[in-house]
Amino acid sequence: MLELVDVSKDFDGLHALSDVSFCVKEGEIVGLIGPNGSGKSTCFNVITGFLTPTSGKVIFGGEDITRLPVHKIARKGLARTFQMVRPFLHLTALENVTAGHLFSHSQATTRRDSRARAYAVLEQVGLAAKAYRRAADLTIVERKWLEVARALAGGPRLLLLDEFMAGLSTDEIPRALALIRSINTAGITVIVVEHIIKTITSTCKRVIVMNAGRKLAEGTSAEIIHNQEVIDAYLGHRHAHRQ
Repeated sequence: MLELVDVSKDFDGLHALSDVSFCVKEGEIVGLIGPNGSGKSTCFNVITGFLTPTSGKVIFGGEDITRLPVHKIARKGLARTFQMVRPFLHLTALENVTAGHLFSHSQATTRRDSRARAYAVLEQVGLAAKAYRRAADLTIVERKWLEVARALAGGPRLLLLDEFMAGLSTDEIPRALALIRSINTAGITVIVVEHIIKTITSTCKRVIVMNAGRKLAEGTSAEIIHNQEVIDAYLGHRHAHRQ
């Protein structure tokens, strides 16, 4: 479904990404991990068109989307969340999600259809009771659920989640994991950027590890946890001793 081929991104001589290649198959939940500054968010930005790579290709659904603008990539069925959630604060939760159809892969034919779809998505993420509340009045955690709902509104084929569980309490993490699994069960392929190692290993069958702008390792969760290069670069020896 998604393929990165030797993707590099430079910023004034700084190599944010260097010859990154990997594939994501339809139906997978794939984890993308790495220390801060390893290139994870830059990778997401290149995939979704917010950044143009210096070299390399991004293939989605068999089509080269490397230099397409953001809205055209979105309409092909690729959606994402952001680490810093920025809803339209003056709009209600329902209106925010309805706006997700504007650049969507599956646009509703009528305003009524669009609102019905938006409400269904709010139910899916557990925000239906707050549908008519302004985003400004939602908690930070509720805005995170809203961010996911907005991404789901257009019925994407591939969803990229950029640390959307950051800041959630230990009680809220299981709900987030259940949501990821339900999204995937509904037929949406998912890539998850996350720092919580147990989250990645319990949810993703395959994990890609970034370090210093390069792909350091790729494999099953078990393989990654016991990969010495990964332990040295990211997990740390203390984590390895706890396994």
